Amino acid sequence: MKLTLDVIKEKQQWERANIRLPEYDVRTVRKRTAENPEWVHFGAGNIFRGFIGSIAQKLLNSGLSDTGIIAVETFDFDIIDKIYEPHDSLTLNVMMDRNSNLDMEVLGGVTEGIKANNYARLSEIAKKSSLKMISYTITEKGYNIYAPNGDFMDIVKTDIESGPKEPKHAMSVTAYMLYERFKAGKYPLAVVSMDNCSHNGEKLQKSVMIIAEEWINNKKAESEFLDYLKESVTFPWSMIDKITPRPSDRVKNELNKIDVEGIEPVVTSKNTYIAPFVNAEIPQYLVVEDSFPNGRPKLQEAGVYMTTRETVNKSETMKVTTCLNPLHTALAVFGCLLRYDAIWEEMQDSELCRLVSMIAEEGMKVVINPEIINPQEFVKEVITERLPNPNIPDAPQRIATDTSQKVGIRYGETIKAYMKSDSLDISELKAIPMAIAGWLRYLMGVDDNGNEFERSSDPRLDELSEKLAGVELGNPNSTDGKLRAILSDKSIFGVDLYEAGIAEKIESNLKSMLTGTGAIRNTLKNI
Repeated sequence: MKLTLDVIKEKQQWERANIRLPEYDVRTVRKRTAENPEWVHFGAGNIFRGFIGSIAQKLLNSGLSDTGIIAVETFDFDIIDKIYEPHDSLTLNVMMDRNSNLDMEVLGGVTEGIKANNYARLSEIAKKSSLKMISYTITEKGYNIYAPNGDFMDIVKTDIESGPKEPKHAMSVTAYMLYERFKAGKYPLAVVSMDNCSHNGEKLQKSVMIIAEEWINNKKAESEFLDYLKESVTFPWSMIDKITPRPSDRVKNELNKIDVEGIEPVVTSKNTYIAPFVNAEIPQYLVVEDSFPNGRPKLQEAGVYMTTRETVNKSETMKVTTCLNPLHTALAVFGCLLRYDAIWEEMQDSELCRLVSMIAEEGMKVVINPEIINPQEFVKEVITERLPNPNIPDAPQRIATDTSQKVGIRYGETIKAYMKSDSLDISELKAIPMAIAGWLRYLMGVDDNGNEFERSSDPRLDELSEKLAGVELGNPNSTDGKLRAILSDKSIFGVDLYEAGIAEKIESNLKSMLTGTGAIRNTLKNI
């Protein structure tokens, strides 16, 4: 069995392998989509293929849609050359529960994979009045148009100088398509970020508007273009949640056993790990602000929560400040310190499992309840099903990336809520101060056995390392005078932790972790 349009016609062999196939004529859907596209998506990687692609499949299978999604890759063109084209844009979606059961389905709702430098095709799509939405999974950094010094990135400078002609940056390509649409008839459109970052629609809108304004200022576009963007284009917010890790060797081997051929993972020139199959956990959440001026697919019939911007924001806040991200960050730093290579293995560790349960309990006292998703049920699923899933080989080293940019949201918001509360005593917090102390201990780059390890990348790593210079294992008092500059930094935590009244507890926890080898484990036992 090979993942191509011709081979999936042989339905019996796929059915014998318990692999579901599209319940619609894929070629017919592709013809309709090419002629009258309704949905374009930027970012052709795993979460799009496995999650957003499955949404299109559900709508097509049920007859609620007769067109699919056109995928545009803006960053790594090897994905199109090595994954999409050899497999006719089909994806073998493999969902895995913690009991090693595999749920397998060939997805055919992605009808075309194109590179973002195919300007003729992008223009053709943009001019179609049928187009209802452009969506995105390009990671948070894909919306950034500025260099660290505050100037535009060089690629963005070039795009601004050139105007809407052969742009390179994803935000410039978006502005280009909107400009083409403006010229064709000022057709309305929804431009929807589905990336895992807070206020994602706002980030997308701001970058696109800045580029458009620069084009207008440089006489590269008409001033009416800005009016069109403000009046006819919406930028809905969303919250997305699904773990789609790198391709699993176990899944590849299982597929080989049932005679699925040609599904070897590849590593692209941009260091993307990708395969013809996507392996992912079963739980998935997508909450989208229902603001679509040209209509939209019946997304709610495929499990998408269509709601208000306020509810989207509440859902995001619930996830990132209480129910998932704070737990992930604690497992990341302690996983590195205790030499774990997988999150699911950490959840077999009684001390770490207790720590994340306590973090959830502390956050649940001030949780933002979005109403459409029950926070208690969500966090229970996270702790009992998602994090312990051995088939989701996510690594603490990956999650530990950029922690200085995360702790303010993941812990600082809960701390601030305790400070504002008339009924809660912030001194009762135990697990959150422990998690922050664990991060400081992680920054030393020395594990619980006294061995050095490589810390994950972080934009403030050098600065924080310098502030902790001289702190050493076996000498708890070496922290004296070195922590205030970090723990009082509102740009990190969103609050001065001394003013909050928990900095001393963090200092005490860190000193306990520095008494010698094995001290981190002992400190966790005594929480």
